[in-house]
Amino acid sequence: MQSALTSFLIILPFKNHFGCKTMTHYNQSTKKKYIDSMELLSAYARNPSLELRNQLVERNLGLVRQVAHRISRQCSEPYEDLEQIGYLGLIRAIERFDPQQGCAFSSFAIPYIRGEMLHYLRDKGSVMRIPRRWQELYNKAKKIRKQLTVSLKRPPSDWEIADALGVPLEEWNECQLALQNRLLVSLDATISHNVDCSISFGDTLPDQEYQAKQKLEEDRLQLQRALGQLEEKTKAAIECVFLHELPRKEAAKQIGISPMTVTRHLKKGIQQLGSLLEPQVA
Repeated sequence: MQSALTSFLIILPFKNHFGCKTMTHYNQSTKKKYIDSMELLSAYARNPSLELRNQLVERNLGLVRQVAHRISRQCSEPYEDLEQIGYLGLIRAIERFDPQQGCAFSSFAIPYIRGEMLHYLRDKGSVMRIPRRWQELYNKAKKIRKQLTVSLKRPPSDWEIADALGVPLEEWNECQLALQNRLLVSLDATISHNVDCSISFGDTLPDQEYQAKQKLEEDRLQLQRALGQLEEKTKAAIECVFLHELPRKEAAKQIGISPMTVTRHLKKGIQQLGSLLEPQVA
C-alpha cells in the first residue's frame, strides 16, 4: 500500500492555488494534534516539498479511510481501490489549503477526497447502492420535515429531524450523504438510453467543470456555517426563500411574521452573510 502511494505522490505536480472555509471549533483533546498539523501545513504552504507533503498524507490517512469505508458500502468497487483514489483528493487538498484562514483541514479535505472517489465511480459507471432502511428513512424524513416546518414555523434542523425519526444524528447524516453520493453518480450515468453511444455525462465535461464541482462543495459548507451565525428568524427567512424556494408570503406564514418583515430579514441576512463570507474569499 505504502509503495503504491509513494509512486504517485512523487509524480503529482505541486500547485500553489488555495481555497478555504470557515473556522471550526476544537475540544481540548484534539487541540495539540490540530496545532501540530497546522504547523506542518504552514511549513508546506511557505516552502512546498515532497517530504512535507508525504508527512501530511501520513498524518491524514484516516480521512481517506473514513470516506472510503462509507462509499465502499454503497457500491461494488473494492475498498482498496477507493482508498488509493482518495489519496489523490487528499493531496489536492493539501496543495490548495491555506492555513492563514484558520479553518480545519479535515473539513476542507473531505470534499476533495469524496469528490475524487465519486469522479472515479462515474468514470467506471458504478452503481451506488442505498440500504433499504435508509431509503425508507429518507422518505419518512421528507414527511417529517414538512410536519415540523408547520409546527415549528421554520425549517427544522438535522438534529430535530433525527430526533423525530428516532435515530442518531450521525445515522441521519450518513443517510443524506449516501443519497447525495448516488445522485452525483447518477448525474454522470451513460446517456446511451437517449443516443446511440456509450459516452457518460462526465466524459463531456472538461476538468475545469469537475474542479468547479469541488469548489461548489467547499462553498456550500462555508455558507452552511455562516448561516449558523445568523439570528434565528433571519436564518429561517434565508432558508425558506433561497434554499426551499418558498414565496415570501408562504415564508412569512411559516416563520410567523409579516411578508414585509421577511423582506427586512432577507436584506439583513444577505448583508451579514456578505460580511461573514468576505474574509474567506481567496
